[in-house]
Amino acid sequence: MTAVPEWMRPPRPEGWYSDDLDRLAEAPRHTELIDGALVFMMSPQRVWHARMVTALVNSLTDQAPAGIEVDREITVRLDRWNRPEPDLLATRAPYDPSRTFYLPEETLLVVEVVSPESAHRDRTVKLRKYAEAGIPNYWRVEDQDGSPVVHAYELDEPTRSYAPTGIHRHELRTTTPFTIKLDLDGLVPGRKS
Repeated sequence: MTAVPEWMRPPRPEGWYSDDLDRLAEAPRHTELIDGALVFMMSPQRVWHARMVTALVNSLTDQAPAGIEVDREITVRLDRWNRPEPDLLATRAPYDPSRTFYLPEETLLVVEVVSPESAHRDRTVKLRKYAEAGIPNYWRVEDQDGSPVVHAYELDEPTRSYAPTGIHRHELRTTTPFTIKLDLDGLVPGRKS
């Protein structure tokens, strides 16, 4: 049995803090912080997931108005103990090449493309945490027989919880957080619309 690497040991009894992620050079890529615990992407990523994220980033970037940036795989510092890494997000923060995270008040939309290993976190944990942090829009993208299905949510500010706004198959049209029209079937390379 091998010893746990020293960098994996929390620096304090209550766990890791959000700012600790920037000092963990040894941590694997895509390390998140959930409730003070490090969460690693342990399983290999599927091609469907990778291509879906790329297609969504490209489509949303093309449609985003001036002043809105779309990024992939950048963490959101929700609070001291939570810094999840959505697959992509849209923010109103100005471009800063040295940035390692966004704040909830800068974030307009977070999108999680569900993988088998992230399904529970994407469907329950992150849904609740993003809402409690005040992020106005959340999309969860599921693979249904090779086609994307987008479960869209909008923040109910008084309750700080998400209300479902629709389950989108084949096409998504919305005006929040900006005007977006997506041919969902067209996002999957090799599939006909």
